[in-house]
Amino acid sequence: LLFFLGTVSCTLFLAVNCLYSASDDVIELTPTNFNKEVIQSESLWLVEFYAPWCGHCQRLTPEWKKAATALKGVVKVGAVDADKHQSLGGQYGVRGFPTIKIFGANKNKAEDYQGGRTSDAIVDAALSALRSLVKDRLSGRSGGYSSGKQSRESGGGDKKDVIELTDDSFDKNVINSDDVWMVEFYAPWCGHCKNLEPEWAAAATEVKEQTKGKVKLAAVDATVNQMLAGRYGIRGFPTIKIFQKGEDPVDYDGGRTRSDIIARALDLFSDNAPPPELLEIINEDVLKSTCDAHQLCIISVLPHILDTGASGRNSYLDVMLKMAEKYKKKMWGWLWTEAGAQSDLESSLGIGGFGYPAMAAVNARKMKFALLKGSFSEQGINEFLRELSVGRGSTAPVGGGAFPKIHSVEPWDGKDGELPVEDDIDLSDVDLDDWDKDEL
Repeated sequence: LLFFLGTVSCTLFLAVNCLYSASDDVIELTPTNFNKEVIQSESLWLVEFYAPWCGHCQRLTPEWKKAATALKGVVKVGAVDADKHQSLGGQYGVRGFPTIKIFGANKNKAEDYQGGRTSDAIVDAALSALRSLVKDRLSGRSGGYSSGKQSRESGGGDKKDVIELTDDSFDKNVINSDDVWMVEFYAPWCGHCKNLEPEWAAAATEVKEQTKGKVKLAAVDATVNQMLAGRYGIRGFPTIKIFQKGEDPVDYDGGRTRSDIIARALDLFSDNAPPPELLEIINEDVLKSTCDAHQLCIISVLPHILDTGASGRNSYLDVMLKMAEKYKKKMWGWLWTEAGAQSDLESSLGIGGFGYPAMAAVNARKMKFALLKGSFSEQGINEFLRELSVGRGSTAPVGGGAFPKIHSVEPWDGKDGELPVEDDIDLSDVDLDDWDKDEL
């Protein structure tokens, strides 16, 4: 049985089928049909981004189908397998499952749905959004959206999130920045630049929102700012370059559509994003919330603090942090506990009181786990996780079919351990001469 596949089609996923089928009123959306069905549509759309393995998604499925049937002919209801189509999920900043977006009049600015997960709540939200869309049309504020592009004639606000740079402002803003910059060098007379302009502007707004400003889109008029054009060897227009702190700029050679630009920007963002948190299992909530929210949770059981001291423990934690950084795009959860602190959990994972440090990768939905067989080192753990990421490696069911009781413990204070204090024995009242005689 395959334990995990990084990107897997529903037909290959052994335990879970696609959540929706052609017989449902939910419209399956993919990178191939998304632009035509949603972006170029004048209809209001509710779109769920899901993963087949996600328990919350599975619970939402019957409600989503019921809402789709109720809204048929009124509001379009779709679903994207964002585990299979990661580029599409990434384009819309999907970081967890399920994520629901409302695509209204301005398809370039989808709204997050934050309501309840029942069919009634979903229908109410859809009708409320539809009412707003119709009232906007009635007042002349919006005439629908058919092209999926922002009009160049629709006002200067379209370019509000594109940062204009000059010879004087470039170094201060870009070279010394901790953020990632995508910079377009253009010429005002260039036809290709004019075609790119609305795509670049729309992407700038999406990227600013989805990366919290950590990836910035900028533009340089290379006919005016000739020092910059010469420094970076600009020979044709538009030329797009990517700037990251401490690295030489590289050319962006991807597509020129909004979705292409956003996808690359989000890749750059994830490359530069911090690794996931490494949490100590101090109570049941830490374990369950982490393992329920991720397809895999990586659990390490480290030796007792008296066996390693603070420096030894920190060296193990450093190895885990490096691996969390290396595999951060997998969006796995990372946990650790001290030997003996959660003995029931150890037993359920086949660790059972010896062989520390140990590591298990747990699929909480299937309640299956795989154990690290090699060394607890960067090389050993990397080989273990690489095998899992391509669906290889032997697995076993979690003992008892569920996580055992987790004990609440005090978090590690970062210090060396101390032996328990024993009571001093006062021998002043003992007649040692008599004691020796008795012994003899």
